[in-house]
Amino acid sequence: MATRKKIPLRKCVVTGEMRPKKELIRIVRSKEGEVSVDVTGKKSGRGAYLTLDKETILTAKKKNTLANHLQVSIDDSIYEELLLLIEEGNSVS
Repeated sequence: MATRKKIPLRKCVVTGEMRPKKELIRIVRSKEGEVSVDVTGKKSGRGAYLTLDKETILTAKKKNTLANHLQVSIDDSIYEELLLLIEEGNSVS
């Protein structure tokens, strides 16, 4: 029997769901306190995962979930970048 490769799961900080890492986007706070969207998933720093879904991102913004999780204020541009990523992803398929 072939051994199946384990799919890395991560938890969405908004929905609390465990999902494959590929379905989530990572937002990172660096040691300097800069927040950025980590498309590669490899940046160093404190990370929070969000489901790539418009509703989830809008909920995160409304409830300030990311700011609480990363313990830093989140600029609106981060949410705009996330929403753009979703639109780009949806227009491809």
